[in-house]
This record gives sequence, C-alpha cells and structure tokens, in this order.
Amino acid sequence: MAGPIQLHLDLLVDPAKEAQMLHYFTTTFRPAAMKFPGFVDLKMLKFRVATVGAAPPGMNYRFWLAYESEELRQKWVTSDIHATVWGELEKTFVSKNYDVLIFDL
Repeated sequence: MAGPIQLHLDLLVDPAKEAQMLHYFTTTFRPAAMKFPGFVDLKMLKFRVATVGAAPPGMNYRFWLAYESEELRQKWVTSDIHATVWGELEKTFVSKNYDVLIFDL
C-alpha cells in the first residue's frame, strides 16, 4: 500500500451559509470521516490573505484531509455515508466546480 496523502479542495462557501457549513462540518461531517480506517486529520481552513502571489480565484475555504493512503481514502469516499454527508456539505457551496488535489507525503 502506498504512503500517506493529503487532499486539498479550494471551495467557495456561500457567505450566507458559512455558519451552517461550519456547524455541519464540525458536528456531522468530521465525526463521520473520523470513523474510517486510515483517517489522520481533516480541517476546514478559512482563507485570510495571500502574502506572496495570488490566491486561487473564487475561493474562501480550503478543505484539507489527510489519510494513511489513497486506497484507504477511497473506501471513505465511496461509502454511502460519505455520499450523504458530502452532499449536505455541498449545499453550502456557491459552486460545485472545484479541483481535487492529492499530494503524497
């Protein structure tokens, strides 16, 4: 099995739904993800400022997930619970057009 990974998504969360998103992420999404084998950590990072260069356009949050391997992350992402909780989280986004970037550690 390959080594640990990090996944990054740059998101545009609807400012009117920001509190709803943060509450759902903290109380439902993150606890569901934590139950899966291989889970390391998961954060929702609020963008503050680009001090050098420019931030990706149309982004106010970065979703950051760490897993022991991509294979184990795939078990989470293809689960029924992920489909449910991600679908609810997506309802707070302005756009579902985001890049999914995976990095090897």
